[in-house]
Amino acid sequence: MASAATIRFAMGILGNIISLFLFLSPVPTFIKICKKGSVEEFSPMPYLATFVNCMLWVLYGMPFVNPNSTLVITINGAGCVIELVYLLLFVFYSNDKKKRLKVIVISILEVIAVGVLAALVLSVAHGTKRRSRIVGMLAIICNVMMYAAPLSVMKMVITTKSVEYMPFSISLASLANGIAWSIYAIHPFDPYIAAPNGLGTLFALAQLILYATYYNSTKKQKAAKAKSEMGLAEVVVVHDNKVSKVSSKGIAPDGQ
Repeated sequence: MASAATIRFAMGILGNIISLFLFLSPVPTFIKICKKGSVEEFSPMPYLATFVNCMLWVLYGMPFVNPNSTLVITINGAGCVIELVYLLLFVFYSNDKKKRLKVIVISILEVIAVGVLAALVLSVAHGTKRRSRIVGMLAIICNVMMYAAPLSVMKMVITTKSVEYMPFSISLASLANGIAWSIYAIHPFDPYIAAPNGLGTLFALAQLILYATYYNSTKKQKAAKAKSEMGLAEVVVVHDNKVSKVSSKGIAPDGQ
């Protein structure tokens, strides 16, 4: 029978893999940005929030804060690099100088804030138990604030009765990610990892329930939209007592 340490390690590896998939999920968005040469109306705020969140968890996983948390450092370190790349792309492709400056300033302030926190934790808080409590609570608060995004998506699904903008793969991966890290946090018990991931599991489960609830109505909406677009593609025009049909192929007299 596998030991608790082996299960913890396996769940940590699985959590790393799934989290990496979630970190890379915005790649198609940035491919569009690169092709168009502009960020258009895309907001940098989710990436700024994830950037500081990853930095906090890297700090939390450090041996002088919470020993034996290497797998927490690896995935959040990777997350920091990925989010930094996203932010650099935002700066490069932003046509708005104010928006560009805002992203740069906030990013620098986040790095400084986490650096100051690390210095304070090392100098003021003595012992890993106290340090992990301080950094862990701040990381939980940051995580909870990030859950505003899935909540807004869930609200939109309920309002529109459509899951078109709530990808099934992301919701399923979020559920698996939450479960993996929740199991990872069981032994030895780590409340600062268990709490946000337990909450994340519940949110992901709620998203999947909504997906199952509104899947059929989404199909009906898409079918109705497609039918409407097909109807607009062909318009009847009357001229010189002749009936013609205007379609994407041009004008053709009726009967030809």
